[in-house]
Amino acid sequence: MFQTLLDFVFPRRSLSGKEGQCITEQEIAQLCSFSVTEEAHILRERGIEHLDAIRAGASYHHAPLLKKAIHKWKYGRTQELTDVLVHILLSARLPDIPEDAVLCPVPLHWSRRFQRGFNQSQLLADAVGKEKGIEVRSLLARKKPTGFQSHRTRAQRLVSVRGAFACTTKIVPPFVVLIDDLATTGATLDSCASALKQSGARYVEAWVIAHG
Repeated sequence: MFQTLLDFVFPRRSLSGKEGQCITEQEIAQLCSFSVTEEAHILRERGIEHLDAIRAGASYHHAPLLKKAIHKWKYGRTQELTDVLVHILLSARLPDIPEDAVLCPVPLHWSRRFQRGFNQSQLLADAVGKEKGIEVRSLLARKKPTGFQSHRTRAQRLVSVRGAFACTTKIVPPFVVLIDDLATTGATLDSCASALKQSGARYVEAWVIAHG
C-alpha cells in the first residue's frame, strides 16, 4: 500500500524517463556490452602495482545507459536494479578459483555508508557469492573518507586512496576476489589489494560490473 502511494505521488521512471518501472527490457539490452579483462602485465603498465587482475562484465564506453543505471542504483537507492547489475557482473570472463578463495566487498567509510544507507559492493558480493557458492568475507575497513573520485584526475585518485584501507582480521586467505561496482583508474582496488597482501594474501583480483 505504501509503495503504491509513493508510486502515485512520485511515479517511478525508467532510465530513459518512462513512467511505471525503474528499467525496461529495451533499456536492459542497452546495458550489456562485451566483458573486459586486464591481467597483471597490463595493470603494471598502468601503474597498478598490487592487483593481479580486473574482470568486468561490461565497458562503460560501449553501454550507453550503464553509467546512468549504476548511478541510479547507488544514489537513487533503486535496489530493484541489483539483479540486473549482478547479471552483468556475472557475464564477465570469470575463471575457476581455488576452493578456499573468498569474495571481499570493497568497504565504504562509515560516513558514506550512513549517508547512502547501504554498501553497493556488499550487495554485489552477497549475490555473486550465493550464485557461485563462494564464501563472502568483509576483510577490509576504510580508515579515512576519500570523497568522490569521479571528478579527480588519475594522479589525484592514486594519492587520495593511498593507505585508505586496513585489514580487519589477522588471517587473510591466500586468494581474494574484490567485489565492486566500477573499475576506472583501478586506484581504489589497488589500495585494497595492497592492504590484503601486506596481511598475507598472495593473489588478489577484482570482479566488477563495469570498466572504463
